Amino acid sequence: MVFDGILISFIVGLLRKGNLRAFSQLNLKWGWVFPLLLVVQLAVFKLQNDSEFLGQLSGSIYIGVYIIGLIFLFLNRKNPGFILIFIGVFLNFIVMVLNGGRMPVSVEAAAVLDPGYIQALKESLYAKHTMLTSTTHLGFLGDVIPISDPYPRTQIISIGDIIMNIGIFFFIQYLMVKHPLAKRGNAAPLSMKGGE
Repeated sequence: MVFDGILISFIVGLLRKGNLRAFSQLNLKWGWVFPLLLVVQLAVFKLQNDSEFLGQLSGSIYIGVYIIGLIFLFLNRKNPGFILIFIGVFLNFIVMVLNGGRMPVSVEAAAVLDPGYIQALKESLYAKHTMLTSTTHLGFLGDVIPISDPYPRTQIISIGDIIMNIGIFFFIQYLMVKHPLAKRGNAAPLSMKGGE
């Protein structure tokens, strides 16, 4: 869902006649952390079913990734939208911590997905997810919101995902439309003004 939010934000920014100039001056504290955390998550997801040891540690690894990610967001909280991103990630973090490092997934919501996903979920083949049951803590914060047609990509998301993506949207809109560099790029040159 994060990638969807980023893509939609860029499209809206371009429709608003924004530009990417401000991204060249983007200076986030611990900026190297985000791509590193992404690589770690992808590696764990890819390999955890092939290694029993990694599979057992995967929940703890995801919690560690979230903690470092939250620190990164807090350090950069003065950027537009980052407080919302922090809140969204924190909500996902809380529900995962309370459920063994896994994001609870509603089987009812998952009905919009391929049946193979539900079967894999029941067999615990997804490192980051687990079935939502009557014993799940704060289950309403899990992946309980189904998204399907007319949206082009069927998926299930959480309340935290929605809040996080709203924050991402505000941040990218600021960079593309409201940042001083973006405004400078959209300013009409004097020679283009009539009557002079």
